Amino acid sequence: MSSTSPTLGLAAQAVAVLMTANASQKALAVRQMAADWRSGKLQWPGIEVDVPDRPARPSKPELLAPRAMKRRGPGSLAGRTALLHALAHIELNAIDLACDLLARFTSDGDTPLPAAFADDWVKVADEEGKHFLMLEARLRELGAAYGDLPAHDGLWQAAEATSHDFAARLAIVPLVHEARGLDVTPQTVSALERAGDQISARVLQTIYDDEIGHVSAGVTWFSDAAKRRNKDPRELFDASVDAYHTGKLKGPFNEDARREAGLAALLCGT
Repeated sequence: MSSTSPTLGLAAQAVAVLMTANASQKALAVRQMAADWRSGKLQWPGIEVDVPDRPARPSKPELLAPRAMKRRGPGSLAGRTALLHALAHIELNAIDLACDLLARFTSDGDTPLPAAFADDWVKVADEEGKHFLMLEARLRELGAAYGDLPAHDGLWQAAEATSHDFAARLAIVPLVHEARGLDVTPQTVSALERAGDQISARVLQTIYDDEIGHVSAGVTWFSDAAKRRNKDPRELFDASVDAYHTGKLKGPFNEDARREAGLAALLCGT
């Protein structure tokens, strides 16, 4: 991997990650970007950049409509492999979603976003890269590889729909999709433990613990955006969901994790 130029802007480096097609190299590139940001090698935001509509992706997996995906439980090796493959695909999307946010939204309207925003979302991007590499390694241990199975494109469709609206992007990605991960992951961890796959269960527990912080970052910057718009956060959230999320938000919700991330307070106004 080439070293980062000392004068390169963070937004440009985020685009470079977006345009890395190989999944493993993308994950390594985002982790290097984070290391360079922490060491002061990157400026925020840097020069203005053109952000691609879609990230570069490997030739596999085949992308299907979400409804075409087959669901299998984790009780069998094939089921666990399918589960980990689906999660690896989500984490690859999450790398690109975090990098797209850093590259596309260097400001909210006429208001430049501060370096604290970059700090939070570089951390998120770095952890998504870590998650992908953990899942990829576990798939190899189970005799599989990322790309062996089909995947769906629903997450990036959410990014495309909200590419023009900073608040809507935060509402739909961290506050809906990532928050849903907090709701369902504990049950998945328990199912893996019952199946005797403690290693995979520990991988998912690590992802879960990190994702609480990702939702928290979404809460912080969504609240900031709502304040700039002189909007009640709950009203702005509901309007964003109505406009950009397909279907209704479904429970049950992990109230403890949502409370820890600050999401319950944001939506309840407490």
